Amino acid sequence: MPSFRQFFSHRLIWLALLVALGIGALFARTIWTIRNDEWSYAVQTNTNLARTLEQGLAWSLDSFDKSLEGVAREVARPEVWALPPDLRSRVVFDNSLRARGAGDVLVLDAQGNVVLDSGSLEPRRANFADRDYFLAGRDHGERGLFFGKPVPSRVTGLNILPISRAYYHPDGSFAGSVVGAIRLSYFNELFGSLDLGPNSGINLFRQDGVVISRFPYGDSDVGKTIAGSPNLLRFQTEGTGSFVGKAALDGVERLYSFRPVGNYPLILNVAQSTDTILAKWTNSAWVLGGFAVLLMLGCLGLALLFVRELLLRQQVSARLAEAEHDLRTILDNVPSMIAYWDANMRNRFANRAALEEFGTYPAPVQGRHISELLSDSRYAASKPYYDQALAGALQRFERTDEDSQGRRRHCIVSYQPDADERGVVTGLFVQVTDITERKRMEDELFDEKERVRLTLQAIGDAVVCSDAQGMVTYLNPVAERLTGWQAFDAAGHTVNEVVCLRSPDNDILLSNTLRTAIQLGAASDPVRGVLVHRTSGQRFQVEETASPVTDRHGVVTGAVAVLRDVTEAVAMAERMAHLAQYDALTDLPNRVLLQDRAQLAMAQAQRDGRSLAVMYLDLDGFKGVNDRLGHDVGDVLLVQFAQRLQAAVRASDTVCRQGGDEFVVLLPGLDGVEPACLVARKILASCNPAFDLAGQRVQVGVSGGIALFPQHGSTFDELSRHADGAMYAAKRGGRMRFMLYRGPDAEPEVVLPEPALVTTAK
Repeated sequence: MPSFRQFFSHRLIWLALLVALGIGALFARTIWTIRNDEWSYAVQTNTNLARTLEQGLAWSLDSFDKSLEGVAREVARPEVWALPPDLRSRVVFDNSLRARGAGDVLVLDAQGNVVLDSGSLEPRRANFADRDYFLAGRDHGERGLFFGKPVPSRVTGLNILPISRAYYHPDGSFAGSVVGAIRLSYFNELFGSLDLGPNSGINLFRQDGVVISRFPYGDSDVGKTIAGSPNLLRFQTEGTGSFVGKAALDGVERLYSFRPVGNYPLILNVAQSTDTILAKWTNSAWVLGGFAVLLMLGCLGLALLFVRELLLRQQVSARLAEAEHDLRTILDNVPSMIAYWDANMRNRFANRAALEEFGTYPAPVQGRHISELLSDSRYAASKPYYDQALAGALQRFERTDEDSQGRRRHCIVSYQPDADERGVVTGLFVQVTDITERKRMEDELFDEKERVRLTLQAIGDAVVCSDAQGMVTYLNPVAERLTGWQAFDAAGHTVNEVVCLRSPDNDILLSNTLRTAIQLGAASDPVRGVLVHRTSGQRFQVEETASPVTDRHGVVTGAVAVLRDVTEAVAMAERMAHLAQYDALTDLPNRVLLQDRAQLAMAQAQRDGRSLAVMYLDLDGFKGVNDRLGHDVGDVLLVQFAQRLQAAVRASDTVCRQGGDEFVVLLPGLDGVEPACLVARKILASCNPAFDLAGQRVQVGVSGGIALFPQHGSTFDELSRHADGAMYAAKRGGRMRFMLYRGPDAEPEVVLPEPALVTTAK
């Protein structure tokens, strides 16, 4: 481009500038004149349109007014109300207007109730005492036609404009209102033939600013108010005229031409968007302005053409030389061998790496045939690829060579055909990249990956790997066995689907440790949970830990979770905990659990003021069974007796095997000794049927002793000693009986099978 000094130093440039300014001024004046004409025409058109619409609307409202006035005149006559309903309806509504847009006419009494309905002999049951058009006549003495606020009709649901006239008794007191309705759609139909363009329309307001109709914007603004807005203040103060203002409802600038509607408190305006009015002028202005600018630029452009062309040629030559130098520098520093050969396989370009490969650097090889630069064997091996590339097929392959020192080198070779616009191949772009180091790293990575894979397959824990998004990438065989997912099937699924741990206590889902490790970027604490097999539903108790996988920059790229199957360990721990409190043979509570329950039962009895009983039981003849039938049969007898014993007591009672053939029964929540005696009877009765032992029917009895809390002791050890002593007294006294401890100085008392209970111990 010429410099500014060169631009302003030539006389033709100054002359071209003056001509351009003259053209611009002429076109600007023409454009402004066209705008004034467009605006004046729009003002006159909108004013005439507002006058025409106002006259038509006023004529329609006069008709509505006369109709309501006639109805009000008739209902004010007392003799009309004495007529039969059908005759009264015809007389009253003979003056009501039957026109499009008009709804039914209602006559309201002084309380706002509907007493006459032009649409039905039986007036609807409704009260309108809360409506503004009723209050205007009753409270404000409005005697003319009153326009209410637009509301939805209670019958049709459509928006209506209620209009009313009050009527009065002969003494001048308020008698009620005559109410008619104009469907707001009537105004849209009246204005429907007009098209004022986008963002333009016709508005009808009450004098106080309440919106009655906005065409063609629909009914969304009906009932809103623009009271206090600058536009309404001008409507109210000026009465009629035109001005430009912004709408209070949508903020669009419009040309308003407005008039009052007859003698009614209504304002009609025609609002045309200023953008719509000036749209045609704007288009013309752009066209004329563009043409003017084009002429102005043409004048100036012609003056600069010759100077600019000369300087551009010089700049292009300099840039071409600079680009060639930059390209040569870039290609010489690329680690790949790059060269270009024409269709005859003669060289047109080769970078430094290629020249060094050919052994000619720094001497160029342009114009030389490729066979002159390669050995015969290498040329023969490469020629088929050259021929296919010259035929138009891209050639990309790997090859292995030996360098001058005998070292093996791996390369990626690319022969890219260069075709002209007709599709004829005019040469080849050749690129050879040494990938020896990458190959070595790939081999080492493969070996390392194979060692990791074999290690993961050999370990006994389940291993699950995921990427940074929580998608599963690997499962080892143990993980496949626990989850029921195959590794290829799980790939691409979220870790929440594949590894879903549940709480062993309430089976609710636990948070996923893999996602936690990814989010926190740190190893998670071990989590114990239940893993459900995908297909079989088998449940495994597992302990899961997870750690994030990061790259060398510390960015989390995934996570690894290890799940250890602890099902057998948990089962063993539960079994050991059970054996610590229950008898291994009968599965009854042992003495440790019995003591815990006894302590709780005594504390509860002390709070409630009740008692509890401790029974010691011993099988009669157990040693004989062991001696005759063997210890295994004796164990069977103990199990059967334990089952009968549990069936004879309450669910809240505790049956404990003390050891050998001794049993202890804890009976909490008793009211004296009689409930304990009742349980003792059941126990004795349970031994009446013979026991089935090794195919023999064996009769075995039971002896027992009873001690009560707090009568016979304040601790469980005391109660145990006293009940044990009473039991041995029962065995000495003849067996198959229960005896009650009476005190340290008294012999235990036989309570069963005696028919009556003797007084308890002191």
